[in-house]
Amino acid sequence: MTLVEGFAGAVGNTPLIRLNRLSEETGCDILGKAEFMNPGGSVKDRAARAIIAAAERDGSLRPGGTVVEGTAGNTGISLAHLCHAGGYRCVIVMPDNQSPEKFDILKTLGVELELVKPVPYADSNHYQKVARRRAEEIEGAIWANQFDNTANRDGHYATTGPEIWRDSGGRLDAFVAASGTGGTFGGAATYLKEQGGASITTVLADPQGSALYRWVKFGELKAEGPGSITEGIGIGRVTANLKDAPIDDAVHVTDAEAVAAVHRLLREEGLFLGSAAGVNVAASVQVARQMGPGHRIATILCDSGHKYQSRLYNRDWLAQKGLAAAAGA
Repeated sequence: MTLVEGFAGAVGNTPLIRLNRLSEETGCDILGKAEFMNPGGSVKDRAARAIIAAAERDGSLRPGGTVVEGTAGNTGISLAHLCHAGGYRCVIVMPDNQSPEKFDILKTLGVELELVKPVPYADSNHYQKVARRRAEEIEGAIWANQFDNTANRDGHYATTGPEIWRDSGGRLDAFVAASGTGGTFGGAATYLKEQGGASITTVLADPQGSALYRWVKFGELKAEGPGSITEGIGIGRVTANLKDAPIDDAVHVTDAEAVAAVHRLLREEGLFLGSAAGVNVAASVQVARQMGPGHRIATILCDSGHKYQSRLYNRDWLAQKGLAAAAGA
């Protein structure tokens, strides 16, 4: 065991798990980075830690200050933990259509939570823009700005990428991940490409309703399919964290494929995961089949299923969305 300093010190160094059934089925090693094992329960612990640390270093976040962020939930949860540990006030702005479990967790963690109607990014009342205004209104506050604050990407470049490279023994053929803020993909992919060069294929996994698949494949930001049930990934713009990231290819993942993946992971691997992990694993299976047997593919298991029980693991809710059959037996 290694002694670490506080909550922030416990972030990272998550296991790289071989997904046995899917690996056997495809003939490839499919490896999942167990980000649900971070102390705040998701990959967003890394971004939140990096953003706060950068703000402390440059002096914009001072003792007793306030951190404001617009989030689909996980980054807010991570920031809440870190703000408690650092003695900061935490204000979160969130769309009101996210999983109710996330609202409950944030309230339990004691953040100041403002729920807003989901609107397109161009709208001045988009949750990210509301968060920016709130930060400007509060003396001593910073806006975390996870989408365009490249401290997010830098944090993944410094930790997530090196950990995957180390734990795969430097033998990796593909890295597959979805993009919300672009920090995880941008940081990890950049590091892995620097190590493995052209021998590593970086693939963006994109859920239905997102514009990034067509941006990668055809150079146009255009949504592919209807809106998705997934939360926190898929976007209609290229963020600062994703800009200039090395992206070799993209795959499109439907909600049915993502739901099938998370339920298979639970039944066959014992892993209780969220919808973004389902997208990543379904995309990794696509890539494995494209590459053929004998390859090694790493992806991100972003968070656990606990925050999605009332939806992703609720048969009645899935049936309303036409996804009950995808969940299987």
